Amino acid sequence: MLSEMVALLALFASGCTEERRGDRTPIEGAASGRKSGEPLRADPQEAPGDLESLLSVKRARIAESHRFLRGRTALLVVDMQRGFLDPGAALEVPAARSIVPAVRSLVESARASGVPVIFTQFVYAPEVPSLRGEPFGPEHLPAAPGAPTGFGRPSGNCLVGRDGPDSPELIPELRPLPGELVVRGHTYDKFQGTCLDQALRSRDVRYLVITGILTEVCVNATLMGAASREYRVTVASDAVAALRPHLQSACLEIWERKFARVIKAAEAAAELRALMEGRPPR
Repeated sequence: MLSEMVALLALFASGCTEERRGDRTPIEGAASGRKSGEPLRADPQEAPGDLESLLSVKRARIAESHRFLRGRTALLVVDMQRGFLDPGAALEVPAARSIVPAVRSLVESARASGVPVIFTQFVYAPEVPSLRGEPFGPEHLPAAPGAPTGFGRPSGNCLVGRDGPDSPELIPELRPLPGELVVRGHTYDKFQGTCLDQALRSRDVRYLVITGILTEVCVNATLMGAASREYRVTVASDAVAALRPHLQSACLEIWERKFARVIKAAEAAAELRALMEGRPPR
């Protein structure tokens, strides 16, 4: 038995050697690691022009496939809450205040065109002791009476029922109208454990415009949740805000490559308004 195995191994090695010597037709693309039938890819170090051309074609395909459709589009405003925007909040995001006009413009354009506007809120409750409170968000934990509060300390930020700067309520500038859905979630991904997916699918919505904060946390998690559920996502790049500029840039680059169409808020608003009359956007 051993001698037969040795003989088989020798035969296999001989065949491999002959193939390496060119006695058989090489597999297409084998030298570059490309599978048979796979389109050629430009090497960014050798042919940057070709790579940019390929990326331009990809962006054009994404832009076309993600263009809003009348009756199948919704605007999602993520976590524009006092606990993140009010001065003095334990988790204040100063950059978020600068995007309020862009978000309002999108909300007004969506309402004028009959596009559903859905708001989300991150909330924390001691009855749901998730990792979002301990250890990742101690600011959301209830503060002990008389104890110092602020960033890195238990502060009751976005705690259910909390008043003042750390309130989980939406900012007055973006107050929902009667009949507009507000989704409260205990996680960063507002699809997880909420009615959001059902609310969208029951309206036959497949196209989403996403705005809000934080770009790198709740917006990112919700966007990934939407993309994994096959929603066609558009992000208004100047209507989302991060804690640090480099985090904003990184998220936008990642999303544009694999998960969403990334455009400016003015462009998204024009496309939403165009749905009102069923005309193509300018």
